[in-house]
Amino acid sequence: MRGVAAGARLLKNRYGSTLEVLSHVQIWYVEKENRELVRIQQAELLESFHKAQSDYGLSTGLAVISEIAELILPEHEVSEPMFRLILLVTREVERTSDWTLPLSYFAFWTVRLGGWLPRFDHCVVCGTAFGAKPAFYDAHQPGLFCEKCRRSGMKPLYLAALNLAERFAGERLDRMEIEKSNEPGATELREAGLSWIEHHLERRLLTRKLLEIT
Repeated sequence: MRGVAAGARLLKNRYGSTLEVLSHVQIWYVEKENRELVRIQQAELLESFHKAQSDYGLSTGLAVISEIAELILPEHEVSEPMFRLILLVTREVERTSDWTLPLSYFAFWTVRLGGWLPRFDHCVVCGTAFGAKPAFYDAHQPGLFCEKCRRSGMKPLYLAALNLAERFAGERLDRMEIEKSNEPGATELREAGLSWIEHHLERRLLTRKLLEIT
């Protein structure tokens, strides 16, 4: 939901850091009929992510998460799985001081929760198992394609990305570790996830380009 907090922009205000992007808070608010915005009365900080919020490089990752959540979630609709995902991913950005793996995990699970995730084991056209060979995708085409069936302009997901997708499906982010050598796979998977999200939102993510310069 969207709300207003009277006096929040003042240098000295009673909200402090509770209204920072992706802060974990409990709020009390008043909702009036026919009003789009609720009026926030009080906010209590439950968990701070100050390190990630105050570091420009880390905050770009949080900005992407925040934008996607705002666009994906319908107004006034409770989504417990999405809330848990956002909290888990934000905690990991704070803990690890890196958004590479958390943002890839977030994009993967956002697509999965949305019901848009393709099969990662075989070609959608001919059914051939990918094995150690790359899969290919285009956000405008359903499913993943093998080398023989791929179409012009499709982007690859190499073995590291396919294996990481399998791990994402079965492991919690806070129990995962990846080698530096596997980071390109996380990047490939993130970019695929963000492309699928943009396709289903029918709009570009404004914050996505920030990732390219951090």
